[in-house]
Amino acid sequence: MKIVCDDKIPFLRGVFEPYAEVVYLHGAAISASDVKDADALVVRTRTRCDRTLLEGSSVRVIASATIGYDHIDTAWCSEHGIVWANAPGCNAGSVAQWVESVLVTLSRSHGFSLVGKTLGIVGVGHVGSKVQALASALGLRTLLCDPPRAMAEGPAGFVLLDEIIAGADIVTLHVPLTQETYHMIDASVLGRMRPSQILINSSRGEVVDSAALREALQDGRLMAAALDVWENEPLVDPVLVGLAEIATPHIAGYSQDGKAAGTTAAVRVVARTLGLSDLFDFSVALPPVTSAHYDVLQDSARLKADISSFERLRSDYPPRRE
Repeated sequence: MKIVCDDKIPFLRGVFEPYAEVVYLHGAAISASDVKDADALVVRTRTRCDRTLLEGSSVRVIASATIGYDHIDTAWCSEHGIVWANAPGCNAGSVAQWVESVLVTLSRSHGFSLVGKTLGIVGVGHVGSKVQALASALGLRTLLCDPPRAMAEGPAGFVLLDEIIAGADIVTLHVPLTQETYHMIDASVLGRMRPSQILINSSRGEVVDSAALREALQDGRLMAAALDVWENEPLVDPVLVGLAEIATPHIAGYSQDGKAAGTTAAVRVVARTLGLSDLFDFSVALPPVTSAHYDVLQDSARLKADISSFERLRSDYPPRRE
């Protein structure tokens, strides 16, 4: 049995070794020849799992230790009998706390109180729900936009994106990347925003049209933008990095707690698919939190100082607890 793993997934080394040959590779460098005789892949977002990588291989299961799954061609995998899974909600607390640090930081730098401001939350799933709870604790009003939830649960309590843009002081995005959400914040939407508004994106870079956002910021049509995700990562737009008041290298969900939950979920999926019963209930154990503090400006300063370090800043991210 052979398992190929992204070498940057924490808490994973030594877990599968008693049961299989385990190969650790840089996520972006995993190739068809590497997985041809593999039974399982354990990856992050940097490994594109599609026909090019997988056709003719013996891969039976792909486990992504991430909340997102747009790097997996799910339709092709399902058609070819390959089990795939992500780790929904694994880093929701971490991302929500990144948003909280952004909100507090921007309120201080621009001299306004969060109490009574309206936060528009686009996508109210694992992360968005936690953001909604912290917004309430901070005294913010909320507007919620989540068409899939509105369809499943009824429209009460939800509004359309147009109402978010019209009524929110701050807009924060927490949607998966799909055909429907690609460039959902485009030139038309940004054209309806006001110089008093703030845009926050910690979902996927392609949800926002980068060129249109760059133009909006250059023209002063927004008060500020805080971005953790970018189109064409890791080759991010240096002008947009400079224009964003807060710019971080896709690390909003990078708490130790979130990483541990993602690895736990990935190991369990592989174990159950391959019949590794000793690992069915595997769990990464972290020590208790004695104190935790997070200042988003430190992460922003590192990226703004050297955008070419985008991948290194992610790979060598310092431990952070929730």
